[in-house]
Parts: sequence; structure tokens; C-alpha cells
Amino acid sequence: MTDRPEEPGKRPPTDGLPKTEPLSPSQIRQNVAAKRMLRRLVQGENPPTAPLSIVDRLAGSPYANPMIQVGGVDTSARKTLDFALHLAETMFRYGAGALEVETSIIAVTAALGLKNIEVDITNQSVGINYAPKDQTPIALLRVVRSWTNNYAGLAKVHQLVTDIVAGGVGRDEAIRRLDEAITSPKPFPRWMVTVAFGVFAAAFVGVLGGGPVSSAIAFVVNIGVSLLARRLGRWRVPDFFTTATCSFVVTFMALLLWQFNLTTAPAIVVVGGILLLLPTGRLVSSVQDAINGFPVTAAGRFLSTVLTFGALVAGIAVAFVVGSMTGMQEIDVTETFAPAYDLWVLVILTALAVMAIGVTEQTAWKLLLPTAAVGVAGYLVLLAGGALGIGDRFSPALSAVVIGLLARVVALKMGAPQLVVAVPAALILLPGLTIFRSMYVLTIEESEILLGAGGMLNAGAIVLGAAGGIVLGDTLARPLTRSLASNERRRARRR
Repeated sequence: MTDRPEEPGKRPPTDGLPKTEPLSPSQIRQNVAAKRMLRRLVQGENPPTAPLSIVDRLAGSPYANPMIQVGGVDTSARKTLDFALHLAETMFRYGAGALEVETSIIAVTAALGLKNIEVDITNQSVGINYAPKDQTPIALLRVVRSWTNNYAGLAKVHQLVTDIVAGGVGRDEAIRRLDEAITSPKPFPRWMVTVAFGVFAAAFVGVLGGGPVSSAIAFVVNIGVSLLARRLGRWRVPDFFTTATCSFVVTFMALLLWQFNLTTAPAIVVVGGILLLLPTGRLVSSVQDAINGFPVTAAGRFLSTVLTFGALVAGIAVAFVVGSMTGMQEIDVTETFAPAYDLWVLVILTALAVMAIGVTEQTAWKLLLPTAAVGVAGYLVLLAGGALGIGDRFSPALSAVVIGLLARVVALKMGAPQLVVAVPAALILLPGLTIFRSMYVLTIEESEILLGAGGMLNAGAIVLGAAGGIVLGDTLARPLTRSLASNERRRARRR
């Protein structure tokens, strides 16, 4: 029996092969997903087809997705650029960080219809380059030559940017509102700021363990130091020598009172006096700028911060030398101080101290109590960290993270930038007592120079940890506050 030849075009019989079932829809989907995953694993990264838009810098900020005002290309772009530069200069003068200034410029120019904007920020200058296609480019530069304490003004500028981004404010109205924010008087008169210096010192001395007598001494001394600093400022004395003179006066007065047995805790009196001289806001801004990718601005601010710390240390050291030369009795810097009041009293004193700091920084009235609440929360976290034994370095950093997180939430709810709430609330974390003890050992007890140097390094680590903690808390809060930023802009549109 012979096989018949196969007909052309007909497939050979497959009766001897195992039969396969057709794939089910779920198996087909699994195969497609597997092929897609394999393609992603072996496929290289695609290069961008065009440079990223500068508006992408607004991602994660309260000004993301600005509402572009309809009306075509702005024919008077120079006026918009002048307004943006004036806005940036004002924010820098009031203590804003480089990232906040940059995002504000980008958001404002985008909302007012300008594209092709490039922003360059350094420690003391802001530059904007506007290069529209087939048109003559415009490059403008503004130098910031002065600084002032005006957190209320900074909050007004923040609210102005929010209203512009929401689409409810045109350029002419924005210019008018910015001029109004700059020329409006500060919330608190000078006499109240002077009293607030003394109130903060008295309250903080009580928190550190000083009694009513030490608090009263700190109150009087700090009012005198505030008046002295104001007088030196009128004489155009550089800030370095003003800070050094004030720290010298505080330390020498404490030593003098110790000599006549008018105080039992001179170290605490000094700490209450020098803490407001510390450049807390500048330090937080420098760390924030370094983390956010502004190394030049961060380096300039950090150098200014280091000089201020150097002035504080120099004033304390000179006071110790003068006291030693005049035969004043030595201080036991190893002495520890037990709490002089119950916990609820310490909480009240902490809130009072934070509100006093807010007054000295010219914070708006409506922000005083929320800022005090954030400061109290940070203080309780600091006490909890100490009770759990996590260390004197890590406890302030952990407390600063909580303060930074809560400050962003509270600030957005109140229509202000995070810095306005975080800096006054975090001042209680700084190690003024460690700085005082370390300088005393370095200046008087020459045999313990290594101990004093180690103390200064420890104080520096605590200060940097607190500043970094505030920035970390702000970063952690961003995903949690996107809805708050959106609500704030919706409220601005309704207005």
C-alpha cells in the first residue's frame, strides 16, 4: 500500500502531535503583561525630545498648575518682569528661601502670560532672562541690599502670589497690592518688640530651670540689650560687631550679678540673652537652599550665619577674659538645673516664649497662637525624646521634624509660608547652654580645651540637625498638604 502524494497547498496531517487547547482571555492578558514587562526591562531610557519646561519646577509647591490669564502674549513684558523682580527682592528682604522665591517668580510670570523665562538666584541678587522666539530678549537683575524682620509682610506676599496663580488678580492690581504690603506698617510697634525681647528671655529662663529671680534679671538685661542693638544699628555699626557687643554685655552682666550673689544661675541668664541673637531663620534658609539645589545662595547665607555665631562666641569669650582679669569668681559650668516648675507651667512658658519670638519677628496677629501651638508640640516631642533616652543630639532633630511638618500644615491653612511658623517655633531647640559652657571651658580652663572644642562641635551638630529637621518635616508634609494648597487657591478664586 502506497501513500498518496500530498496535495499542494494542504498542511500535513498532525494526528500524531498532542492537541493544545486555545488560550483563555486571562492567559492572553498575562502574556501581554509579561511581554510588556520584558520590554521595559531590556529597553533603554529614551532621551527627552525637548528641554523640560521651567513651569515643572512648581511641582510640589503651593503654586503648581497656575491658571494662565487669557489675553495672548503680554505686549508690555517689561512691566511684568519688573514686578516679578520687585516681588523677589521683597521676599528675600523678609527672609524667604531661594526655592520659594524661584517658584513664586515662575508662578507669577506664567500666570501673567510670559513664557520662555529663566531665573537665576544667588545670595544677594535675582536675575530674570526673558527670551521669546523671534523677539529681542530682555535680561534684568535686582540686587538685595537690606534685610528686615517682617514675617507679616512675607505672609502678605505669599497670599498675593496665591491670588495671582488662582487667576483672580491682574498685573496692575498685583503691583498695587505689593506696594501696599511693603509700605504698610508692621503689626507691632517698637516698644512692644523691645518688651517681647525681655518676655522671651524671662520665659525661656524659666523653661531651662531658672527661678523667678533669674527670669526677672533676664527680662531687664534683654531689654537693655535690645535698646543697645537698636542704637548701634542707627550708628551703622556692622551686624558682626553689634552681635558681639550684645553677647558681651549679656555675659558680663550675668558674671557681675553672680559676683554680687544676685543670681544663682548666671549660665541660664546668658542663654536667655543670646538665644534671640542666633541667626535661626538664616540658618534654616541656608540648609533649605543647600538641600533644594541652590549651592551659591546656601554658601552665602551659611557664611553669614557662621560669622554671626563667631560674633556671639567672641563676645562671650571677651566677657570671660575681662571677668577673669577683674578677679570675678569662676562659674561651675558642669552644674545642671532641675525644672523649677511643673510640666503644665513649662508648657505655658514655652508658648509665651514662642509668641514673644513671633512679636520680635513681626508675625501677623492671627499666626501667634498657631505658632505657639506648634512650638509646644515640638517641646513635648523634645521632652519625650529625652525621656526615651534617644540622645541630646537626636531629640532636637526629631522635634524639628515634627515642627517642620506641623508648620507647613498650619502655614498653608493660615495663608503663609512655612518659614513664618517654623522658625519661631524651633528657636527653643537651639543649644544655648552648650555654647555657653563650651566657650567658658575654651576661654578659662585651658587644660580642658579639647572638652570645650568637643562641646562646640556638639552644639554645631545640634543646630544643623534642627535646621535639617525643619526642612525634612516640610518635605514630608508636601504630599499631605496638596489638598490644602488647592483649597487655598479655590478660596482665592472665589474672592
